[in-house]
Amino acid sequence: MTAIARPTNGRMIGGVCAALARRFGVSATTMRVIFVVSCLLPGPQFLLYIALWILFPSEDKGSGTAW
Repeated sequence: MTAIARPTNGRMIGGVCAALARRFGVSATTMRVIFVVSCLLPGPQFLLYIALWILFPSEDKGSGTAW
């Protein structure tokens, strides 16, 4: 299993939906629609998005060399 990373291309806001779409093999648009529809339900969707934004590394940061 590969680690989830926010892509540098195809981001809308933070790249969380694009990263999840790549991981689960669906289009980024489908994942974004699922997120927007889920926001109509009660729950902490925005807080979860922000937490994933912080927790998922960006591809450009993860490809650097160690010092």
